[in-house]
Amino acid sequence: MLIDAILKEARLYLAGRIIRDAVLGVSLIGIELDNNDIGLSYMLRDHLPAGCSVFGFAQEIIGANAFEVAQLAKEGTDDAQRGVGIAVLAAGTRQLALPDEGKKDACFGVKVEPGDVIGMIGLIPPVAERLAHLAKKLIVFDEGISLEGSGRALAEQIQPMEKQDKLLPECDIVIITGSTFINHSIDHLLEVCKDAREIILVGASTPMYPGAFRSTNVTVLAGSWWDSLQKKELFKKISLAGGISHISGAMIKKAVSISKY
Repeated sequence: MLIDAILKEARLYLAGRIIRDAVLGVSLIGIELDNNDIGLSYMLRDHLPAGCSVFGFAQEIIGANAFEVAQLAKEGTDDAQRGVGIAVLAAGTRQLALPDEGKKDACFGVKVEPGDVIGMIGLIPPVAERLAHLAKKLIVFDEGISLEGSGRALAEQIQPMEKQDKLLPECDIVIITGSTFINHSIDHLLEVCKDAREIILVGASTPMYPGAFRSTNVTVLAGSWWDSLQKKELFKKISLAGGISHISGAMIKKAVSISKY
């Protein structure tokens, strides 16, 4: 599993750290380490277990060793536990020298040709709307939308989840959200997309450890850092069910080309 390589890379940055604070919101998870570094991940809600006391594990992570908590990304028994692990891994990336995303890049530094077919796993509306005008075709898969079954913008590009294995091999560029690490679908998706020219991992849940991806077909890591000076407001908004659009002012976008590491 790819998560094994990521945990191996992250150990150097997390083994000596402690979890100082955490917040598990309806939309996002936030983690603060004892050196003020912050990491976020998405809260995948669709398959969480029922019950009011099933997430008691979170009561134990404050003061715990960060690397031990990060291992929930692999060993967690539900998406909330794995999301916490991913958020810890994201916090650890603050200790790496990662370049900012270029302001003029339409696709995270990747060139989009007019004849390209782009696949997106996990709808990110601003990115999808931008790419829909650059490529020949945009295909979007989003489990939450598929389960919800409601119409929305870009509805014509959204395909049923069961068509992933058939349509993704046709894509020249594939954009995959970091939340695929939470539900452990990332390894299968990379295998299905093995012939893609570019594979970009995007979003707050993307664990940006370039060394872990050298032997994969991933070409770009486009995750986020978070301004620790805005921690109080950031965690408050997460606790009030805020999403990425509510906290974007604290976001520091990154775009890491694997070939340069």
